[in-house]
Amino acid sequence: MSFSAQVKQDLLRIKPDKHCCMLAELSALTQACASLRLSGGGRVKVVYEVESATLAKRIFLLLKWRLEITPILEFARHKRLGGRRISVLTVPEAESRRLLIALRMLKESDEGAVYRGVPRAAMTRRCCRAAFVRAAFLGAGAVTNPDKEYHLEFVSSEARAETLVNMLEKSGVKAAVTKRRGADIVYLKKGDDVVSCLALMGAHNSLMEMENIRIRRESRNQANRARNCDEANLKKQLSAGAKQAQAITAYSLKYSLGGLPQDLQEIGRLRMLHPEASLEEIGQMLPTPLSKSGANHRMRKLMQMIGASANNEDEKNDQRDPGFIENHPPEPDAD
Repeated sequence: MSFSAQVKQDLLRIKPDKHCCMLAELSALTQACASLRLSGGGRVKVVYEVESATLAKRIFLLLKWRLEITPILEFARHKRLGGRRISVLTVPEAESRRLLIALRMLKESDEGAVYRGVPRAAMTRRCCRAAFVRAAFLGAGAVTNPDKEYHLEFVSSEARAETLVNMLEKSGVKAAVTKRRGADIVYLKKGDDVVSCLALMGAHNSLMEMENIRIRRESRNQANRARNCDEANLKKQLSAGAKQAQAITAYSLKYSLGGLPQDLQEIGRLRMLHPEASLEEIGQMLPTPLSKSGANHRMRKLMQMIGASANNEDEKNDQRDPGFIENHPPEPDAD
C-alpha cells in the first residue's frame, strides 16, 4: 500500500461529529468529486464519481446525516481509468438544488447564478477548516512517500485553489500553487509543512510514521555528511603527507638528511617511508613517541628548514645574472 493510500485510510476512520464540520466536508467533496448534470428547464443533478467504495460510503452517510438526502448508488466502469470500477452517487433533482444552496454553490436570485464557494464556518473555525482540508485530500489529494521526498498536493481549480491556500495559511501551513495539465495544483514541499498538514487533517498514525521516517532520513544524512567529511579529511591528509614526503626525498637526494638534527632526521625518514600515515601515527612510530601536536611541531620545523634551503638555492641562482654577459660582450681581438 502506498503512503498516500495509507493516509487516506487513516482519514476515512475519522467520524465527523459536528454539523458544521459535516457541511465543510461535503463542500470540499462536492467541489473535488462531483459534477452537475443539466436536464433542461433549469433542472440539475449532482453526481459524485469516486474510485474508493469507502469514500463513496462516507459521502452517502454525510448527505444522509447532515441534509437527510439519500442519493442513488450505482457502479460503473471508467474508460479513462483503465476500465476500473467506480462508485457513482446521484442526488435526485428535487434534492440537488437544496444541496447546492446549503453548500453556497447555488445563489438564489432571479438570474439563478451558479457560483463556487464554501460554508462560512469552514473559513472561520479551525475544526471546519480541518474537515474541509481533510475532505479535499480524500477527494483529490496525494502525498509522496517521505522516504523519497516531501511532497503533498491537492488537485484543484483556480477558484478553489485560492480558497484552499487561504485555509492552509490560516492553519499555519504554507502552500504554493502551480499548473499541471490544465489544473491548478496546491502543493507543499517542506517536511514541516507536510507534517503540519497531516496533523491538521487528523492523520495521526501516518504522522507518526512520517516522523519516524524523517528521523531515519536525518540520521542517514548525518552519517553521509560525516562519512564525506572523513573522506575529505583523509584525502587532504594523504595529499599533505605525499607533498611532505616528496619534499623530504628531494632534500635528502640533494643534501642528505645526515646534516639535520637527530629529531628531524627521525621524523623525516618516517615520513618518506609512510607518506599515507597521519601525523598522530607518525608521532607514535618515533623512538620516543610524541603526541599529534608534538609531531606536527617537529614536522613543521623540518619543512621550514627544507623551505629555507630551497630559498637559498634560488637566491644563488638569481645572482648568476645572464644579463651581465649580454650587456658586456667580449672585446674584439687585438691585431
